[in-house]
Amino acid sequence: MTETSTVIIVGSSRSTGNTAELAMAVASKLKASVIDLKQYQIAPFDYEFKNRDDDFLALMKQALSFERIIFATPMYWYAPSATMKTFMDRISDLLKIEKDLGRQLRSKKAALLGTGCDAEPAACFEQVFQLTFAYLGMAYQGMLYAHCENEFIHAQHLPAIDNFAEALHAQ
Repeated sequence: MTETSTVIIVGSSRSTGNTAELAMAVASKLKASVIDLKQYQIAPFDYEFKNRDDDFLALMKQALSFERIIFATPMYWYAPSATMKTFMDRISDLLKIEKDLGRQLRSKKAALLGTGCDAEPAACFEQVFQLTFAYLGMAYQGMLYAHCENEFIHAQHLPAIDNFAEALHAQ
């Protein structure tokens, strides 16, 4: 089993919320770096690419230095957060104008962390990421979803976190 360099990109409205708690717990098991999208200025996708002075390209260059990229987001209305969705939409920049960077995604592994009030996530939540990763040529390694009615209770999720980390190490 080899150690894979991993980054977790957290796209939540709260930098210290349930999703961030899950991301930090997984990061400690994988020795992963964590990027909080709320700390960056990322403009919405723009067909005229007038948003090139924001933080997106620098952030993607950083993320592409890792072998595995894990997206972490709460599930809002069966979909990623607006923060994560904006980030994902901007990946279009890598397909249209920064193609050399975009091609680097093909060699990456990808996974998903999700949190939400529902006991189980809707299938469409994970499917958004599965289809995106497949389109980008990334090797999808699975999802860990944590049901958090009010707050993230670490001990409650520890067995699933351990299993998820072990599964990623095995892939």
